[in-house]
Amino acid sequence: MNFVRTMAVTAAVAACAVAGTADAQKMQFFRIASGSAGGTYFPMAGLLAQVISNPPGARTCAKGGNCGMEGLVAIGQSANGSVSNVNSIKSGQVESGFAQSDVTYWAYTGTGPFKGKKPIKNLCVLGSLFSEHVHVVSGKGRGIKSITDLKGKSVAMGLPGSGALVGARLVVEAYNLAEKKDFKAEYVKSKTGSDMIRDKHLDAFITVTGYPNASVVEMASTQGAELVPVSGSQRDALIKKAPFYSKAVIPGGTYKGNDSDTDTVAVSALWVSRSDLAESLHYGVVKGLFGNKKAAKLLANGHAKGKSMTLDTAFDGVPIPLCPGAEKFYKEAGVK
Repeated sequence: MNFVRTMAVTAAVAACAVAGTADAQKMQFFRIASGSAGGTYFPMAGLLAQVISNPPGARTCAKGGNCGMEGLVAIGQSANGSVSNVNSIKSGQVESGFAQSDVTYWAYTGTGPFKGKKPIKNLCVLGSLFSEHVHVVSGKGRGIKSITDLKGKSVAMGLPGSGALVGARLVVEAYNLAEKKDFKAEYVKSKTGSDMIRDKHLDAFITVTGYPNASVVEMASTQGAELVPVSGSQRDALIKKAPFYSKAVIPGGTYKGNDSDTDTVAVSALWVSRSDLAESLHYGVVKGLFGNKKAAKLLANGHAKGKSMTLDTAFDGVPIPLCPGAEKFYKEAGVK
């Protein structure tokens, strides 16, 4: 994960060093806000940054270099997740970021956790990336076999400003559990949650992430982890309340010690930006992602979720308008 991020930062340094020999080519920076280390957003942002970058003076695509947008230096940045990311895009702190499809819709319409706030109408989508699954992860031997067993326990719900926290709240509410009343709530990332479970300070954590999640993989391989299902009538009630979620499973064998499929719900991870940025910029970054075979190979080899990022699924779960430049590319690519 750190290697991918380092690659993006190294590209920026290299670009600065050679910029003097490439005056005719304008250098542009494009930041991608992601999530915390240990999740899926962070390594995927670094991977995307690597794929779409093509700094001034670097080798051309034809000569074995990157096939991204000419002059572009993309940088994946760690952040708190979906809610935080759309706010950072709104304020101009970053050019783009990852966000769950439900959070994206709520931000655009001023509803859900954004109720009472001005809708972020200049928010737009570059593409749908992959599915994110609700993970309810219990420490081994804690006697938590269903969500209702969280009553009286200590549960990590995700970082403030994260889509994981939004999802965790939807899950416990569907099972009629009151946060802070029926269980003790902690607001930390999944990696910290797994460490706290190991140290007997926590019983379980809930996160919304693409599988395999690095923190859960490590936890399952070292101290042991048990996936708790989100299923039955409670799952139906959750989907009715938040229709961006759909029925899904985490396949057996994804995490050590969890050999059977685990029922849960999933939502789409979107790459979002602002519609007031240059159309050519959005066109270039999306073309860098989907417009060449080399990018597809880098994505597939770089992360398990990289294989999910294809033109066939570029619109999955997209609830708001596409960025004009992205829409232009998709039309030229023949994608409807």
